[in-house]
Amino acid sequence: MKRFYFSTFFIIALCDISSHAFAQSEVDTAKVYMLGEARVYGRTATKEIIPVQTLTGQALQKLSVYSVADAVRYFSGVQIKDYGGIGGLKTVNIRSMGSQHVGVFYDGIQITNAQNGTIDLGKFSLDNMESLSVYNGQKSDIFQSAKDFASASALYMVSRKPLFEAQKKNNIILKAKTGSFDLLNATALWECRISEKLSSSLNTEFLYTSGKYKFRYQKTGGYDTTEVRRNGDVASLRAEAALFGKINGGEWQVKAYFYSSKRGYPGAAVKKDYGISLLNEDRQKDRNFFVQSLFRKNISPLYNLKLQLKYANDYMNYVMPPESTLEPMDNHYQQQEVYLTASNLFTITKHWTANLAGDFQWNYLDADGTDMFNANFVEPRRYTILGAAATSLYLNKLNLQGSLLYTFVKDASARSMDVAPDKNVFTPTVVASYKPFTQTDLKLRAFYKKIFRMPTFNDLYYVQIGNRLLKPEYSAQYNLGFFYNKNFHHKTFKSISFQADAYYNEVSDKIIATPTSNQLVWTMINLGYVEIRGIDAALNPSFQFGKLFVNVRLSYTYQKAQDFTPDKDDGGGGSGDNDYTINVYGHQIPYIPWHSGSAIVNAVYRAWDFNYSFIYTGERYMLGGNIPENYIQPWYTHDLSIAKTLYIKASTLKITAEVNNVFNQQYEVVKWYPMPGTNFKITLTCII
Repeated sequence: MKRFYFSTFFIIALCDISSHAFAQSEVDTAKVYMLGEARVYGRTATKEIIPVQTLTGQALQKLSVYSVADAVRYFSGVQIKDYGGIGGLKTVNIRSMGSQHVGVFYDGIQITNAQNGTIDLGKFSLDNMESLSVYNGQKSDIFQSAKDFASASALYMVSRKPLFEAQKKNNIILKAKTGSFDLLNATALWECRISEKLSSSLNTEFLYTSGKYKFRYQKTGGYDTTEVRRNGDVASLRAEAALFGKINGGEWQVKAYFYSSKRGYPGAAVKKDYGISLLNEDRQKDRNFFVQSLFRKNISPLYNLKLQLKYANDYMNYVMPPESTLEPMDNHYQQQEVYLTASNLFTITKHWTANLAGDFQWNYLDADGTDMFNANFVEPRRYTILGAAATSLYLNKLNLQGSLLYTFVKDASARSMDVAPDKNVFTPTVVASYKPFTQTDLKLRAFYKKIFRMPTFNDLYYVQIGNRLLKPEYSAQYNLGFFYNKNFHHKTFKSISFQADAYYNEVSDKIIATPTSNQLVWTMINLGYVEIRGIDAALNPSFQFGKLFVNVRLSYTYQKAQDFTPDKDDGGGGSGDNDYTINVYGHQIPYIPWHSGSAIVNAVYRAWDFNYSFIYTGERYMLGGNIPENYIQPWYTHDLSIAKTLYIKASTLKITAEVNNVFNQQYEVVKWYPMPGTNFKITLTCII
């Protein structure tokens, strides 16, 4: 706690010194001082015919969030499972399809986890992030790898690329944060212009938090007490280095990424029969490394080539100390991946393009530990070949796209043990967009997509719960919606954009994966057949009141995701009362709320910046049976932040104060995993 107060005092003192330095320097107060660099982000509006939501540079930095997982909660149709505050596992689910159906891409290449298919978004910081985009279906740009066509939805994370002023050769950004839960966070970014065609970037970040916070624990008709969340500490180090090159008619880049962390998993806050302790002592160590490269060149006006290559090496150590009479668990996992893709874009005519893409991926998983791994683990290897053929036709008012994806999957065992049979699957996608009025930016859109999801290594081969004959998931997506945008020459009302989509998804042999008593051992439940109906809507108006600029972002989602698995006999000769599928037929699937939404209001006045954000998640159930015992109450949070920017000669200093969960709501995103109450952060950013 002393360290926390000292850090807070240090930042406040530094801000005060900087403020005095600014006040005492010879500054023309009538002059408008601007940042030395301006960035404009966006895409060609005429080609975004797939539903997409994007948060870019400054909008991301203004949110009171810790990681990518916290930021994507503001997109409609997105649910985040958060297993306990800062250190807990965070996974993304889009339109109730499940986290394994969401492709997570970092700078154009997918981040994979062959072990369980789950990407922990809490590991990715926003400090070096240029944009976050969520696509339903797939990207509108067909010049992409076959992997880009292979997910029901996709989250694209794009890191910052160096941009320099005319004579400037270096950009340096230093940032320090402190706040609740003994938070200490420091980042440094150095961008260097080596030559006119070559630049580099180096970004590092250190994060520590004790993860301790108070929460209310109660039981209907029983106890009501306040406890402290423990074993939620995190210490992590992230480093990224990249080279960016320009060539005639193209570009290349190479990036290396390293992440290392030690963390505790606080576990479920459930009182045990043999005591009152809510402690969980599970520990995890992670080490993630990858290096990836991109080469893109316009060979001729008719042909563009893009090559991408990646090697990844991931290590995880999970330790579960003994509880009661159980044996301790100490497991080690080692994953490797090699990925290569080539995309070939052909411009047949001015309005007609086609792409042929081919991918090869090799995944490797080894594990050893205390729970029978050495004797029974399959040690799986997976060889995946994907091929995609796609075409786009851009007419005056009508845009059409179509693609066909081929997937071949072959598993092998290093121990010559039985593995899942090979898979050969073809999946199509059809997309259409129509602009009915020439002078009005109104677009109608629709798409159909059939997609296939191979079970993970845990699904198939985990010693305790794997089933090598588990069926893959097949899903069909239908979407119909529109997008409207208009700019106004009005003194106050400057612009408005609105988009809404209605969708219907069918999932056959759907697998629901949820952790059991710890974050390592998961239970796979095959629901058989699920139907998902929903509506996504987003409204974004902007206003100007003199020198005050206000931007508003509102989103809303309605989802009805029902399990329609046919009734089955329980095989026991009884009435079938214990059969899961009979009890939950037609019920909402676990953790999917009927209603959810968010609001972001950003106001800028001179050098001051104010941000308000609100998130609401409605009622839902933790299990498939929609009964009172499984009910989870709605939750909502209000977050506030205020920032002041000071311009000191050639440098910029920004001080930000944030208060999250302003009204101290006690809530759970996942049942028995309480979230933090009111907390705050202070951030100091220096741009040189």
